[in-house]
Amino acid sequence: MSDNRVGTKLRQLREDRQWTVDDLADQSEVSSGMIQQIEAGDLIPSLTPLLRIARGMGVRLGTFLDDDAHQGPVVVRAGQGRAMARFSGGSEHVHTPDGTLKFVSVAPDKKDRHMEPFLIDVQPSNSEQSETHLSSHEGEEFIYVLEGSLEVAYGKTTERLEAGDSIYYDSVVPHHVRAVGDQPAKILAVVYAPLV
Repeated sequence: MSDNRVGTKLRQLREDRQWTVDDLADQSEVSSGMIQQIEAGDLIPSLTPLLRIARGMGVRLGTFLDDDAHQGPVVVRAGQGRAMARFSGGSEHVHTPDGTLKFVSVAPDKKDRHMEPFLIDVQPSNSEQSETHLSSHEGEEFIYVLEGSLEVAYGKTTERLEAGDSIYYDSVVPHHVRAVGDQPAKILAVVYAPLV
């Protein structure tokens, strides 16, 4: 993986605390092996283990993506959002070799924020498998479809969303987001994940 921003930041934060990988595994309930793979850039994780790691460290998810935090408002002009990371669209136990979700922060470096707003390119699945792996974590998510078609599996229901549609849901309910068809979808997603 050429850009290992998340893994590099995770290792830096862990070492700043003088924690071993096993210390972090105990705090986050994420396996030592997965943490080592994320830090090395050998694994593109889904959001669920990253949220657990963030909670275990007592930081926001965005901490893994930030550079220098700003106190006041953060303005991001059109076309100036930073491509931050790729994540797997699968569950915490299923990972793709190349991320299916490309995140671009639209509020980078805002200090003490409670929401994580992103523009996300959702790539179509490379496989023909129809199996959907649901993930869950504490918090809430809001998704607004900017381009393309999206399918959101939520609990036992599935919603198809087109450009201009939106959905707001509790993230604790198992869910999965994927592009429909062979074209990527672009979404605005706002994720809220409480630290406690």
